[in-house]
Amino acid sequence: MKLYGYWRSSATWRVRIALAYKGLAHEVVPVNIIRDGGEQNQAPYTALNPMRQVPTLELTVDGKALHLAQSIAIIELLEEIHPAPRLLPEDRVLRAKARQLAEIINAGVQPFQNTGTTGYLKELFGDDKGFSRRFIARGLDAFQAGIEETVGRYCIGDEVTLPDLFLVPQLYASRRFGVDVSAYPALLRIEEACMQLPAFQGAHPDRQPDAVKAG
Repeated sequence: MKLYGYWRSSATWRVRIALAYKGLAHEVVPVNIIRDGGEQNQAPYTALNPMRQVPTLELTVDGKALHLAQSIAIIELLEEIHPAPRLLPEDRVLRAKARQLAEIINAGVQPFQNTGTTGYLKELFGDDKGFSRRFIARGLDAFQAGIEETVGRYCIGDEVTLPDLFLVPQLYASRRFGVDVSAYPALLRIEEACMQLPAFQGAHPDRQPDAVKAG
């Protein structure tokens, strides 16, 4: 398998966690979404992913080569092919709950903070990230409310599930956008528990081969 992505991309990070948690070996293929207008906009990558976003996972399924985009689709396929350790609960209601929580971030927050959106807003209005902060905070409010009936050590009980893979990268991004995450103590406790696991540690942006070092 090959994972095309960017070190600080939240969507790529989610897939890195899933691959690591399931113990799946893969090659990292960096795609710099910032340099020279973004490598995701260049022909070699757009041939793999016409949406011009990261990540894209290259793998073989039933003997056929596949390039699959969109983090939820990727993780769900990995779950079907490699069901252990599971990332979706056995109980069907909790499975739906896991998907709901993941979509709060995936659909309710991510589109308002990705580089395409923020770059265009800055071009038009000189936006200072206030636009993104509004939607990030609303999403985190909803996520924290959404785990009230299920939270344990992680978002849903005491096993890692799909929404944990979305929460950890989102909190990182929230800090980058200047959101005060101290208002979300339950989410911070989950983040701390997740970051004790090797899969989450190894997937951290700072540990990626294309990471840009501060200073």
